[in-house]
Amino acid sequence: MARDTPVQNQVATSESEPLPNLVTIIGRGVPSSFEITVDGEIEMDAHDPFAEGTVVSGSVAEGAIDVGVQRFRFAGQVTNVRVVDWNGVEAPDSASVPDVHVDYGVPER
Repeated sequence: MARDTPVQNQVATSESEPLPNLVTIIGRGVPSSFEITVDGEIEMDAHDPFAEGTVVSGSVAEGAIDVGVQRFRFAGQVTNVRVVDWNGVEAPDSASVPDVHVDYGVPER
């Protein structure tokens, strides 16, 4: 009997296939930095990532946020999330770092 592979383990195999998972970064009004690493492909869900001050390369996205929301679509699993506030204090030691939400199997809007 064959079993289906869960969506969270699927990796996009072509440009036309959408990335199935979503990471959302929500700023708390304090300048902060973030880095997200996945074991597949990641891309910013925005028209102009450069305007957001975010760099996406291969399986890593990094940038800064103070207010607002930044979203990233990805394939595979999240392997690392690092968030630091403007003083360089990392989560969970800083209440000022942005909120990070990871959702698997989210259809594109």
